[in-house]
Amino acid sequence: MIGASKADWLEGAVMTSIAAGDGAQLGPLAENLGRRRASGIYGAIITAAILDTVGGHASTTVLVISVVVTLLVYWIAEEYAEVLGEHTAGGRLPSRAYILGALAATWPMVSASFAPLLAVVLATLAGASALTAANVGLVAAMVLLTIHGWLAGRAAQLQGWKLVAATSIAAGLGLVMILLKDLVLIHLH
Repeated sequence: MIGASKADWLEGAVMTSIAAGDGAQLGPLAENLGRRRASGIYGAIITAAILDTVGGHASTTVLVISVVVTLLVYWIAEEYAEVLGEHTAGGRLPSRAYILGALAATWPMVSASFAPLLAVVLATLAGASALTAANVGLVAAMVLLTIHGWLAGRAAQLQGWKLVAATSIAAGLGLVMILLKDLVLIHLH
């Protein structure tokens, strides 16, 4: 696996080349980096949705297991659909190396849950109630979404209002999760 600084440099170089209009195309590594970022955003959204839905109604252990198992299922299902939907032809499946590479490229779907879940566990260990711990994890997921949005915007070389818009959309997805939790707990319960 390429280190983060080399990967970011390469992604920036590819985006600069494309922006300069020199005819460069996204290569496999740049596409892989884009897939990783997209998977991270998707994983953070799924994590927030589960924290929103289950948080406060289950123990921390059950909540953590629910998030990780759900993300593992989504991760494997997405790659299964990808392999069957786009990469099978003439009765042939892609190589094992291709499948492992695709799984590695989308692993951030699962690993995006680690920081919010760590926040949940630490809040629980600090004595927070299950609901408060889930809310701490939800805020951590929102922060993670915002960071992913900003990083994606920077990788696309967005600046000014375009970067703010890309970042705000990601943050808005997290806010929607918080608002949904508020709506369900306060107004529908």
